[in-house]
Amino acid sequence: MTKTKTFFCNALYENSYAVSSDGVCVIIDPGFDGDAELAKLYSYLGKEGLTPCAILLTHAHADHIVSVGVLQRKYGIPVYMAAAEEAVLAANDSLAAAFGVPLPKEISQFKFSPVEDGETLVFGEAIPPAHPALSFKAIATPGHTPGGICWYDEADGLLFSGDTLFEGTIGRTDLPLGEYDDLIRSVMEKLIILPGETVVYPGHGPSTEISVERTSNPFLEPFNEPEPSFDQPHHTEAPFDA
Repeated sequence: MTKTKTFFCNALYENSYAVSSDGVCVIIDPGFDGDAELAKLYSYLGKEGLTPCAILLTHAHADHIVSVGVLQRKYGIPVYMAAAEEAVLAANDSLAAAFGVPLPKEISQFKFSPVEDGETLVFGEAIPPAHPALSFKAIATPGHTPGGICWYDEADGLLFSGDTLFEGTIGRTDLPLGEYDDLIRSVMEKLIILPGETVVYPGHGPSTEISVERTSNPFLEPFNEPEPSFDQPHHTEAPFDA
């Protein structure tokens, strides 16, 4: 059974996740800032007997990647991210300066393997044989950033949505490289169509479900209104005698 542990990290209260099944573990969006926050992760992994085998990134904003390099060097594990996020990495310093938040010099010092929309990553094997312990499909969701990805565990009904979809809201697009129209298309065409019972683990705030956001998220309501009907007879004559 898949287990998801949420850690609340850094000054922006970012959600970092340790996802595990049958002794296999991946870390999603490690924003652990400093030794004290990393110690909480290490303590959890030690108690559970887990060693991470990969890091998955939804996007490259600084609050989601603070400890990627540290963890990659410690465990010697691959990092997966969309290639388009290199532009976000390059913009992090100027963005942080605009917010008055200093960044560690080594924050972007990690190697990553690019992933494509629809690509599925599998980790470990479970019982019965040949069934992966963990499997994540990369769903490209540009908008908050150009290379945003949501990681979908279809077998367990879990979606790690980064800063694309939250409980009752959607990701902001007013930061550099954000695009509102792309974000709306990403949510409506790729996320809201997932099974309603899918549990959404966002980059900030509490978890939710697709069915809840589909029916009550105020930012999506205008797009759920029924289309006007064009099936009615079209009358060209004047509605009354002249």
